[in-house]
Amino acid sequence: MSSPKSWDSYGRALYDFFAFIFANGLDWVQRGPAGMPSALEAYRDWSKGTVGLANTTINNRLRVIVRFYQWAEKRGHIDRLPFELVSIHTRRQPGFLAHVDATSGKVKSPSILLKQQAQSIRILTREQLKVCYEALPNLTHRLMFSLMLRSGLRQIECRTWPEKPGYVFDPSRRKDLRSNQKIRLNLDPRDMEIKNNKPRSIDMPYELMEELDTYSVRHRRMRERNHCNGEKFPTLFLTEHGTPYTKAALTAIFAALSRRVGFHVTAHMLRHSYATFLLWSLRKSRTFEGEPLLYVRDRMGHSDVTTTAIYLHMINSLEGHLVLAHEDEIDQLFADAEP
Repeated sequence: MSSPKSWDSYGRALYDFFAFIFANGLDWVQRGPAGMPSALEAYRDWSKGTVGLANTTINNRLRVIVRFYQWAEKRGHIDRLPFELVSIHTRRQPGFLAHVDATSGKVKSPSILLKQQAQSIRILTREQLKVCYEALPNLTHRLMFSLMLRSGLRQIECRTWPEKPGYVFDPSRRKDLRSNQKIRLNLDPRDMEIKNNKPRSIDMPYELMEELDTYSVRHRRMRERNHCNGEKFPTLFLTEHGTPYTKAALTAIFAALSRRVGFHVTAHMLRHSYATFLLWSLRKSRTFEGEPLLYVRDRMGHSDVTTTAIYLHMINSLEGHLVLAHEDEIDQLFADAEP
């Protein structure tokens, strides 16, 4: 079953489709008359031609609607699907038991989908990261930026990072810790929002934990007092009104940041940058013991190592001067930054 965190986007896709259907007096059940588009084709063409959405966005919505139609057919609500299923070759990397796969790399795909080019992941160079960091005047925004970049957190994990022992503390009070080391933290879905509610561990730089602790003691308490009703929240990061950040709020922060720096920046690009730089540095390390790809998989919380392997392909395709922006240099970037 898909993560409940995906249900919102699924619901929005279906709502958008049926709002279009009702607004235009179309029949979602029947195929269009001869020579005329079906309701689904009309919605696709409207999304592309009138709204101007990207093919990737349109296809993501269409796949949700296709699943709805397949469910409706299975339950007997419709007699037939308003689209065809065609065989296509998949580029998915072969996995375990590929030798007994009888599909020959072919899968059934709805004919309604638009053509789209395979998209590669996007990361930020060291220079771009420095520009972004310096363009964030808000201390809370800057610290969230650092946390996602230096630990690979998803934006929802950063927003819901708890203010409690085990997640925020003064590392100097721990005799088992020393400056400049990485601190192993265990993330529990009972404490914060994690995709698929799957626990995992991350390694946080010592000095970043110091910053989180200082923020908690000083800055957060001031923000907490700003809430109009005096309500308390368990999250570390609070807005100026003393409330937790929403997904829309974080999206707006990065949209504003993109306008200031003159290039596109998203929270997920920080996660991609972290994974790429970390994998690069571990592959070049002479002291690291273990398999770098599996280590990065575990830090990222991927259920399948083939998902992590996209960063391996990314490293192999990068130019030399871009690859030099590895994890150690990112840590140094923050060490050099003025408080």
